[in-house]
Amino acid sequence: MPALCRDCDHAAAAAFAACPACGSRRAVAHPELFALAVAHVDCDAFYASVEKRDRPDLLTKPVIVGGGRRGVVAAACYVARTRGVKSAMPMFKALAACPDAVVIKPDMQKYVAVARHVRALMEALTPLVQPLSIDEAALDLSGTAALHKAPPAVVLARFARQVEREAGITVSIGLARNRLLAKLAAERDKPRGFAVLGSEAAEWLADKPVGLLPGIGPAFAKKLQAAGFTRLGQLAALDPREAARRFGEDGPALAARARGEDSRRVSPDRETKSISAETTFDTDLRSVEELERPLWRLCEKLSRRLKEKELAAGGVVLKLKTAGFETRSRHARLARPTRLPETLFRAVQPLLAKEATGSAFRLIGIGAQPLAPGDAADLPDLADPDAARRAAKWQAVDALRARFGAEAVVSGRGLPRKGPGSA
Repeated sequence: MPALCRDCDHAAAAAFAACPACGSRRAVAHPELFALAVAHVDCDAFYASVEKRDRPDLLTKPVIVGGGRRGVVAAACYVARTRGVKSAMPMFKALAACPDAVVIKPDMQKYVAVARHVRALMEALTPLVQPLSIDEAALDLSGTAALHKAPPAVVLARFARQVEREAGITVSIGLARNRLLAKLAAERDKPRGFAVLGSEAAEWLADKPVGLLPGIGPAFAKKLQAAGFTRLGQLAALDPREAARRFGEDGPALAARARGEDSRRVSPDRETKSISAETTFDTDLRSVEELERPLWRLCEKLSRRLKEKELAAGGVVLKLKTAGFETRSRHARLARPTRLPETLFRAVQPLLAKEATGSAFRLIGIGAQPLAPGDAADLPDLADPDAARRAAKWQAVDALRARFGAEAVVSGRGLPRKGPGSA
């Protein structure tokens, strides 16, 4: 069975416990180790790892990156995870599980800089890099062995060491024949891992719970379990006709993925499907008036993000989370694509009015979906003679903010409400 030392690149025809060249025990062995070329790279506990890199005194301490007690966990280091802390967990629950955690406010500018560095290192390996989030990506290294004078497995081991040396964080790598299996492999050996899934994938998947498969969330997993499908092997055994009968048009693809099949290619031109912005309140809000103020600020933020991506909103999505953590989502299509804050705001106002009928909300968000090309936004309309004036006004606002800062022009609609007796 071919083996590779991840610390010195020593390769052997048989697995070894300790590297005969450098003595390292960080080896990976698999029959197809030097034949597979699709990889999934995931930065380990990314935000928390960057913070620990910059503050070595936190190395052995539980670290949570997130907001105040009303916010959620953006990232948790592996020490905190052993205490039960998870990403997206409400902060009050995280602190109850790990009261001695060091909580750090997110510094997105710093994280983006590190992510760009890691991405550049990936793109030096192959042009086929598909970003999946700020801290993970899929890579296809097929046909690169001649360029690097080494098979993909060796190239990826070198890359992992380079990330540690230059960026000061660690990554976990999954190597397989397709994107699905590469992602599953990357999850097997975290942190600082390197795992391989080859022709044994279908057998390995068979006894795994259905919730292991990406795309099967808790609600769908419960639905599958209620129908008698608790293991992926049970789904994998369905023929296309039976899968379609039970689960609709997506059934055959579900059964195929349960067998480890995935026809998706690694594409560097990943399509953006939605753009959004949201905020969590310090205290619950109830009335339409209270909720409209942060909603307006989010419409301005969404407008900026659309312009940065050269896209427009073909529809709006309102997201609300109640004090009891129930998520409500409402959608409305727009007559014409837009990226003007006031047009987004007018479209989402009726959705908010229908929901803000006394419930207490801890979070509000707005998204643009579907997306449209930016050059289709806010075109002149004979039925709306003010359209051109509004577009020109926001162009002027954007120019002022670009020159003097984001606070150079502030709408009164988004300002906090003044208390009694204030001037």
